[in-house]
Amino acid sequence: MKHRLSRVQTIALGFFLIIALGTILLMLPVSSRSGEGAGFFHALFTSTSSTCVTGLVVADTYCSWTLFGQAVILALIQVGGLGFITISVFLAIFLKRKIGLKERNLIQESVNTLQLAGTVRLVHKIVIYTAWIEGIGALLLMVRFIPRFGWAKGIWYGIFHSISAFCNAGFDLMGQFGPYSSLVTYYDDVLVNLVVMALIILGGIGFIVWDDISTHTWHVRKYLLHTKIVLAMTFALILGGSLCFYLLERGNLLAGMDAKGQVLCSLFGAVTPRTAGFNTTDTAMYTEGTRLLTIILMFIGGSPGSTAGGIKTTTMMAILLYIWSNLRNKNGLNIFGRRLDEDSIKKASTVFFINLLLAAACGLAMCGLEPGLGMSDISMEVFSAIGTVGISTGITRDLSLASQCLLVFLMYCGRIGSMSFALSFTEKKRTPPVQLPTEKITIG
Repeated sequence: MKHRLSRVQTIALGFFLIIALGTILLMLPVSSRSGEGAGFFHALFTSTSSTCVTGLVVADTYCSWTLFGQAVILALIQVGGLGFITISVFLAIFLKRKIGLKERNLIQESVNTLQLAGTVRLVHKIVIYTAWIEGIGALLLMVRFIPRFGWAKGIWYGIFHSISAFCNAGFDLMGQFGPYSSLVTYYDDVLVNLVVMALIILGGIGFIVWDDISTHTWHVRKYLLHTKIVLAMTFALILGGSLCFYLLERGNLLAGMDAKGQVLCSLFGAVTPRTAGFNTTDTAMYTEGTRLLTIILMFIGGSPGSTAGGIKTTTMMAILLYIWSNLRNKNGLNIFGRRLDEDSIKKASTVFFINLLLAAACGLAMCGLEPGLGMSDISMEVFSAIGTVGISTGITRDLSLASQCLLVFLMYCGRIGSMSFALSFTEKKRTPPVQLPTEKITIG
């Protein structure tokens, strides 16, 4: 009997093939500024980071890649951000081809939508909304970039950074001011900060939330429970993260700034770890407290069905509600007048611990491979990789090949979902007809 790939396996294989194609294109001499073509692993790491919308790099994007190479990276970011299934289905719609049940199931798995009905309509909305949001973002960024870089480069920089921000990729072309400088020169620029943060947030709240808000507009009571949780968690993480960032850095990175710079940097420091990877301050100079805060934000990440990574806001909310309910000895997890189903709790706890165990295992391995590096540096790196964030203290390019391979693995798992990656090997449809007897154990 011919083996058929499951939905999860199809998505995992699709991302693998896109990474492979990106690697080949980036190895071409026309992609590299040296004119000799990038080495295999350099191209593989960059292709993986681009497709998985992470932003970790082993060489500065501006200094290492030509315009062609940058265009390849941007294409990989766009495909990785929206998902190749979404783009493929949209092209099929454009060509007026019939979308079958198999394709609809793939869309549901790829976008994490709650129901099969309306998936084709959702794909159409996703692509159209994305084009509008990225286009407006690019035009606003051009207001700053064209006067500084000229028309051609200013337009290209606007497009590149808008797509990179919306897809939560974190790749930048500011290396001409200094390698790996990101948006540090714009730390107090209101327009650049607000536009980039808005793009990150819009890309990270998820396509399901977009659809729900566009359908019900300002009628908040009609929103799905999913939408309410996402918006509440997003607001709490931005507000709480900004306040914590300010308190932890007010005597360090924020010490010499005026009030405007402190506010913008604090907001940006809370938004970008979920999960964009841009930075307007020197991440290598973070205090230990700020590094821990950043790791927590990177671990949580964005929301389901979005361009962001991490365990997702809904996962974290389900875990917190479960803990709070048990502490009060209450039955059921109630929020916004609704009760969460048991499957949500099981999936949330699985996602939480698989991601945590993967990060811990790879972090432990890297500690053995890189004895000269501190724990906080390595922790930032592994949580940045599995959360597809891209924030680093600057150690990525100095890591051994084995450590960089671990980061490639984590970025891939983080993009397709660590649980999905595990299921791609273990997924089975049959359930055993007979279960083993139950016996209690002591917990706590």
